Parts: sequence; C-alpha cells; structure tokens
Amino acid sequence: MKQLIIINGPNLNLLGKRETNIYGNLTFMEFFDAVVQKYPNVKLEHFQSNIEGELIDKIQEVGFSYDGIILNAAAYTHTSVGIGDAVKAITTPVVEVHISNTFSREKFRHKSFISPNAKGVILGFGLQSYELAIESFISI
Repeated sequence: MKQLIIINGPNLNLLGKRETNIYGNLTFMEFFDAVVQKYPNVKLEHFQSNIEGELIDKIQEVGFSYDGIILNAAAYTHTSVGIGDAVKAITTPVVEVHISNTFSREKFRHKSFISPNAKGVILGFGLQSYELAIESFISI
C-alpha cells in the first residue's frame, strides 16, 4: 500500500470560505474524506500549517520514508527558498499542486521555488489537482 501525504500551506485551512470563486465551496476536510474513500488502497494523510518552518519540518520528517508528497505550499511557493531547499534535500518524490492556475493570476505567482525539484506540477484543476497528483503516484 502506497503511503502519501498532502501537505498544505498558508490559508488552505480556509477552503470553502475564502474566495470561493477561485477555490470552490468545499472545505479541505470534506474533499479529503471523499478522496480517502475513493482511494482505499492508498494510505493518505494530510498536514496543514500557516507557518513556513512547520511545513519544512514536515517535509523533512516524511521525506525519506513516504512514497510521495503532494505539496501545495500556497503563497510560500513563490517566496520560500527554504521550502524549495527542503524539497531538493529529500528522496521522496514531490508533486507540486495548486488549485488555481497560478499563471492566470498575478505575475508574482508565476515563479515557484518548488518546481525545479518536483517530480511534476499540477495546477488549475481545482481540488481535482490533488487527485491527479495521487494518480501520478499510483499509476507507476
């Protein structure tokens, strides 16, 4: 059984409440519960923090033992050299995901410190971006 973790960055705890025109009406827990049911043969976990250092700590904690990390670092994607370095330092493959199409948004969102060291990047498919990332790990 594959062991995957979804790591979410700042403000993703507000899914279902914030900017629903961009992020939709589902909370992350509503989505996560449905995904766990959809993939019974995958051990799925999730972690969310608004604090950069906690995200780095979690990446380092799981980055040598899990089969995959699905990382939505949110705004830290575009600002955190530290998170980018953490992804570079580990052996567990990382798929970077974004709910929105970051290239259709503000210019500062076009840069990622994670992408250069990620297995792949999925963006713009709403919460389905996470499912596409899961599929990328289980279809191998």
